[in-house]
Amino acid sequence: MIIIRRSLAALIAAALLLPAARGAQAQDYPNRPIRLVVAFTAGGTTDFVARLLSERLRSLIGQPVILDNRPGASGAIAAEHVAKSEPDGYTLFFTTVGAVAINPALHSNLPYDPVKDFAPVGMAVFNSTMLVVNAAMKINSARELAALAKERPGAITIGVTGLGAISHLGLELFQAAAGVKFQAVPYRGASQAVTDLIGGQLDGLFGDVPTVMAQVKAGKLKALAATSQERSAIFPDVPTFLEQGFPDTVADQWAGTLAPAGTARAIIAKLSGAFHAALTDADVRRRLAQAGVTASPSTPEAFALYIDQEIARWGKLIREKGIKGE
Repeated sequence: MIIIRRSLAALIAAALLLPAARGAQAQDYPNRPIRLVVAFTAGGTTDFVARLLSERLRSLIGQPVILDNRPGASGAIAAEHVAKSEPDGYTLFFTTVGAVAINPALHSNLPYDPVKDFAPVGMAVFNSTMLVVNAAMKINSARELAALAKERPGAITIGVTGLGAISHLGLELFQAAAGVKFQAVPYRGASQAVTDLIGGQLDGLFGDVPTVMAQVKAGKLKALAATSQERSAIFPDVPTFLEQGFPDTVADQWAGTLAPAGTARAIIAKLSGAFHAALTDADVRRRLAQAGVTASPSTPEAFALYIDQEIARWGKLIREKGIKGE
């Protein structure tokens, strides 16, 4: 009984000291390098954005921010790693829409919960997805392509960067709004899809702005519509699907930062402030725009609300269409 009482007393004392310990930890934060986990290989758009931000963050927080690339399983490998990391602010997840808002509906056995296992730090950037065709194709708008698809149901091929990817979901929204059917052609990446589109093996492609912007500007591809709420600042002459009469055809690629659940609020606040400062830096915004990316910093609370909305929206579409993950 004495041993049990002593053990209980020790547990109670530890519990009482825990908030104080976390407060001291937050006050001292950060005092060593931070790891920013990215679910993609080096060289892609998400990796570029993460590296650019890590460079600026170093001067803002006084510690190195080291990228940790953990690709695979549509972001699940990186997400699981961060979810199981210590909630001390030294391991963060730079995630896109796929890992937290699409995966839950595509896979029933995810090793993480996108809401319960993470503490949002803030939104970072948006990429518009655009519908593009070969420049030689005598189609100049999404409306004209939809009209052609009604004449040739299921015959027009549209490339997407993977089943269940945001590009695929954008195509599904366009089909539903237009009342037409295309033949979706899934690729494991956008580069081969762009090559096939230029070569005439595809009729069209849903690709994000950073992937297709060079070929559009070079005149090899023609942009018909953007899946954003408003026109892209990079391509202000390209109308949105909404403008062309296709309701709800909005499918933004986005990226933001998450910490493991249980991370102290003071640490989240410090991180959020640092990311916001980096994303509002004039040079950072200029370099992002050159890469076809739009800076869009937010508060942790706004990012949490947006994630909830995205999970509900994409889950509903995936279930209705019976979309299965790869």
